[in-house]
Amino acid sequence: MDEEQKNNEAEGRKLMENALKSVHDVKVGDVVTGEVLAIDDDKQLVVGIEGTGVEGVVPFKELTADRNADINELAKVGDKLELVVLSTIGKDKENGSWLLSKRRLEARKVWDQIEEEYKAGHTIQAKVTNNVKGGLVVDADGVRGFIPASMVEDRYVEDLSQYKGQELELAIVEIEPSENRLILSHRAVVKKQKEAEKTALYEKLQPGDVVEGKVARLVNFGAFVDLGGTDGLVHVSEISYDHVDKPSDVLKVGQEVKVKVLNLDPERDRISLSIKATLPQPWDDIEEKAPVGAVLDGVVKRLATFGAFVEVFPGVEGLVHISQISHRHIATPGEVLKEGQDVKVKVLSVDPQQHRLALSIKALEEDTTGEDEGEQPQEDHTERNERYARAEHNIHNASANRGGSDRRNARRNDRPAQSRPSNNSAVNAPGEQEEDTGFSLGDLIGGALDQFKSNKPDTDDEKNDDK
Repeated sequence: MDEEQKNNEAEGRKLMENALKSVHDVKVGDVVTGEVLAIDDDKQLVVGIEGTGVEGVVPFKELTADRNADINELAKVGDKLELVVLSTIGKDKENGSWLLSKRRLEARKVWDQIEEEYKAGHTIQAKVTNNVKGGLVVDADGVRGFIPASMVEDRYVEDLSQYKGQELELAIVEIEPSENRLILSHRAVVKKQKEAEKTALYEKLQPGDVVEGKVARLVNFGAFVDLGGTDGLVHVSEISYDHVDKPSDVLKVGQEVKVKVLNLDPERDRISLSIKATLPQPWDDIEEKAPVGAVLDGVVKRLATFGAFVEVFPGVEGLVHISQISHRHIATPGEVLKEGQDVKVKVLSVDPQQHRLALSIKALEEDTTGEDEGEQPQEDHTERNERYARAEHNIHNASANRGGSDRRNARRNDRPAQSRPSNNSAVNAPGEQEEDTGFSLGDLIGGALDQFKSNKPDTDDEKNDDK
């Protein structure tokens, strides 16, 4: 054997020794590098595990989670992939193959990353893949996570399907990689965001501000409007100038609304809002809409002992004093009227500043009682008005002695008794002042005044006066 041959044999033995040293046993859980040798008919990769001399297979489902993916686009012969050993295939490890996975190795890396984020108190991003009974399923870079229904929002969500396909920011509630357990919360993120927004909102918001919001919830007593950080309450009485039985009759969840801030209470986290305060005021231009002498259609809203309140425009009510309801004497308005009844009324007087409207029903009706006081001698009018004034004056003094309102007293003293027409006068005579129909103390004692308008004095003092 010549020298060259000896050298070749020595080199061959050395290469064999090095090759044998590089071969190592394959164990479940090992991370290995596999070279793609072929793609078989079962849509799986056949790979050679480097440094082992054995082969393994990567099923399609262990290559990707996308069932619609094309395997030929994911891998080609000659590609080298980093894989994790799942198990052995066949009883003889030396001659058998190994089950390998690319997808699970990537998931293992994701688990490690998620654990790091969890320890640091950070949030993660995940896409909602499905909604199931009890919550949402998400995909966090290949790791399956679950959001319980109670942790989806800071409020109850009836339809969870609306979140499918959405990318959500999530807080990590619980993590256990060995059990593939990942519990996440979107509610915690929303709550933290709203707290920051709420603080900023209270700092800039002031009573009287008009802002835009979105109806978040409807309840029997009003509507909660999301102002972008916290909800404010629009009480049912602040929704419209029209009467609203139920907020759901005029509003719906998600509706954009303009509201005025009535009151702020940061300590109790309460904001009072009004929708109707942003609308045109019902009493604006009332003298043009309801001039004296105009005939209007109205609805009886309320009955009182001294008269009936009739709504002639949304949010505008006028008073039909009991003396202006009927030509015949009535003891109570309920004898001829009922709440909800449609009526026609004539405008007697308008006070835009005080939001008062005096109305008459009998002015539009024919007097069938046979008592046309317009044909009676003028002295009868004067005598009756004087008795009317004396009765009202006596009651006024009694009220003042009991601590009555100064404002009412001033208004009463400013009204001359002679300006009040008789009970049966439908339209004032020329030059006479129109009757103020019941926005004063006289309104509250309308029934009593009828006695003094009659020709039957009730007290001894009045009998003596009549004499």
